Amino acid sequence: MHSRLFLLYMSTKFLIVGLGNVGDEYENTRHNIGFDVLDALASAKSASFSPDRFASVARFRFKGREMVLIKPTTFMNLSGKAVQYWLQKEKIPLSNLMIIADDLALPVGAIRIRAKGGSGGHNGLSHIEEVLQTQSYPRLRFGIGNSFDKGTQVQYVLGRWNSEEKLLIEKLIPKAHEAVLSFAVSGIQQTMNVYNAL
Repeated sequence: MHSRLFLLYMSTKFLIVGLGNVGDEYENTRHNIGFDVLDALASAKSASFSPDRFASVARFRFKGREMVLIKPTTFMNLSGKAVQYWLQKEKIPLSNLMIIADDLALPVGAIRIRAKGGSGGHNGLSHIEEVLQTQSYPRLRFGIGNSFDKGTQVQYVLGRWNSEEKLLIEKLIPKAHEAVLSFAVSGIQQTMNVYNAL
């Protein structure tokens, strides 16, 4: 038992999942910010995505850690299928998983890191929770704001950023990268202490 715990503790492979929907009509929409964060992170690390089972996958190494980035191709409502498959395939412990998702409860230009928590009504997180049978997995919540009229939430979430929001997003994406890499190197607690204070 001790040796198994030691192996889990020493695991240097991380699964970083950006949530979104595949297809041109979903590109650059608020709901696809998870994809956008991973695209920019992969680009910054000279990694590229390739199609694979249930997801597009990119890999790079950072300070001795192996980073496996996936963008599920299952559509948002079935994201858990891709997450479970890649956790098992890569033999990655749940503690080394981070999900990046949009969040209506946070203002545009804010990120929050959590070690666990509910789905907050997010379909992708709900399915991940259902498949993994736990809420105890790290996530990075990326604020998309909630400036929409009653009855227009779906159109807002699936809509594109306005010019003012784009400026905020461009500044925030590098912070999200830093938080992901901090999670892999320094752990969830230290990452929350630093990036939730911004």
